[in-house]
Amino acid sequence: MTRGGSNRRSTGILARFARTLPRFTARTSFVLLHDLVMTAAAVLGAFYIRFEGQGIALRRDYLLVIVPLFVVYAGIIYVLSQLYRSKWRFASLPDLVYIFRAASILAISMLALDYVLFAPYLYGDFFFGKITILLYWFLQILLLGGPRVAYRYISYFRSRQNIRQTERAQAIVLGTSADAEVLLRSIENGSISRIRVVGILSPAASDRRLVLRGVEVMGTTADVERAVGEFETRGIRVTRLILLPSALAPEARPEEALMQARRLGIVASRLPTLDPGEPVRFAPIDVQDLLLRPSVSLENDAIFDVVAGKSVIVTGGGGSIGAELCSRVVSFGAARLLVIENSEPALHAVMEMLAARPGACAISGRIADVRDRDRIHRLFAQFEPDLVFHAAALKHVPIVELDWAEGVKTNVMGTINVADATNIVGAESMILISTDKAIEPLSMLGATKRFAELYCQALDAEFAAKPARGGGRARMIAVRFGNVLGSNGSVVPKFRAQIEAGGPLTVTHPDMVRYFMTIREACDLVVAATGHALSGLEPEGLSVYVLNMGQPVRIAALAEHMIRLYGLEPNVDIDIVYTGVRPGERIEEILFAHNERHVETGIPGIVAATSGAPPMESLRRWIAALRESIAHDDRAAVYRILADAVPDFRGKAA
Repeated sequence: MTRGGSNRRSTGILARFARTLPRFTARTSFVLLHDLVMTAAAVLGAFYIRFEGQGIALRRDYLLVIVPLFVVYAGIIYVLSQLYRSKWRFASLPDLVYIFRAASILAISMLALDYVLFAPYLYGDFFFGKITILLYWFLQILLLGGPRVAYRYISYFRSRQNIRQTERAQAIVLGTSADAEVLLRSIENGSISRIRVVGILSPAASDRRLVLRGVEVMGTTADVERAVGEFETRGIRVTRLILLPSALAPEARPEEALMQARRLGIVASRLPTLDPGEPVRFAPIDVQDLLLRPSVSLENDAIFDVVAGKSVIVTGGGGSIGAELCSRVVSFGAARLLVIENSEPALHAVMEMLAARPGACAISGRIADVRDRDRIHRLFAQFEPDLVFHAAALKHVPIVELDWAEGVKTNVMGTINVADATNIVGAESMILISTDKAIEPLSMLGATKRFAELYCQALDAEFAAKPARGGGRARMIAVRFGNVLGSNGSVVPKFRAQIEAGGPLTVTHPDMVRYFMTIREACDLVVAATGHALSGLEPEGLSVYVLNMGQPVRIAALAEHMIRLYGLEPNVDIDIVYTGVRPGERIEEILFAHNERHVETGIPGIVAATSGAPPMESLRRWIAALRESIAHDDRAAVYRILADAVPDFRGKAA
């Protein structure tokens, strides 16, 4: 190892060590002083319990020297054992484990010291003795742990009294005992106020009749009406229903609980996450929280490093996907972010949202259209990004089918402009947000997105032998989305508006099925795919990534599901009407073409594929022909060109 490498390693070790040390405040210093006094008391107490007066007298002079030195040594052990990284009012089992570990180290040290002092030229006999050391060990754990536990209990008692005495909304919590305890602790320590939990309903049979921090598990998640009725007989009016993450799983049947809550006029909300470090906050219930499959959770630590410290551009940053991507980029520690958006209101909205987020990321936003090649190239040259997330696109099948030329200009030419600008500035990677409609496309939307994929694949292959800035390989990859729940113009907001208008809900076909994913899943997929592509571990040519979205969902079933979430009955309170398949739509979406080779990435929930792209020379000829055909408003020619470039395209010009 080189000297420089050794120095960096030493510096890294020292930095990690420094992070384990507490930040000494007046409170921490007082606690340390308390522990040192308790250490002296434990040592002296062990001696006075073990020895008679003569044994103490014989050891007095040595004790006057040993005890102060031992107390200083104990202080060092306590600091290194992380005893001061938490507060007494949050004392828990891990804190007792730290105390056990520190006391054991000190007892072993005392035993070793005993054998040193036993040497003939020193004390000449065991100074402590094994019984004394054992007594010390018990006393030390008691004197360090006892005050912490007592203080925790006093704080708990005071918080319970405060909860009872202050005006708070009475709430029933839905979720497993493990989730419910986290919420109860948050209420006790003041992270959540204005809520008092009076009962718990758990989907787990093993939780029945348990009592958690003074609150009883009263039944299953289907027992909302019964539990509310019981509290009314006791004079307690329940006004809130709180669903924890475990209550939102499909097997917990949350829609049944929500129907009961709506009938009772109780406000239902959810706690989106119980993860450490995440803010504790309530949010309204939305259908995207009730996927008909378990949500895919990607490893945040793995995808954090992809973005941390990087300069990032997001095109289409004002859209639902683009805005969430911007939010995730800031959360993952990007150094700089440039948001490109062609809609002024959308850009203003996303910039306001990002301004409210904590973090040191330098955020800027610019009005620009990806179809304006010169403008895009100037912005990229000025910003010099490391990563580019290309989310700008036209995405609605009927609209792009009607305004086919605009679809080509944005989805094809816009992607080419962004990809070429990425190449010129030497960025590490560009990530194209694509769609499952690009596979064996029936629509102009699907064909334009597939053409964009092919261009990125061809460019990726062309760049394989070219170094990017910093000596690495520039990557051009595509990420295919299914339907994103809650995104602008998606089926969920449409159904919600129809339900609130009294119906009917319009579904194109009773057998229509679609793959669904949440906005959070979609954005984490983009970043995780970027990390995999940049890792250099994938097989050559792998450049398309897809989330494993489980089984597709029948749109009619989703419509029924949403109606029930509003406490209504499908085709009784709200009708479902079938309007017929629209031009360019297929009954069942597919994720991979028949000629695509797909492989596991090693990242749970993500699959990658490649089918190989035509040579770049062919693509450039088609691009030139598309430009000429659009200039002459020749729709038939555009369809012919796309059919040549995308052989599976089965769309028809009107």
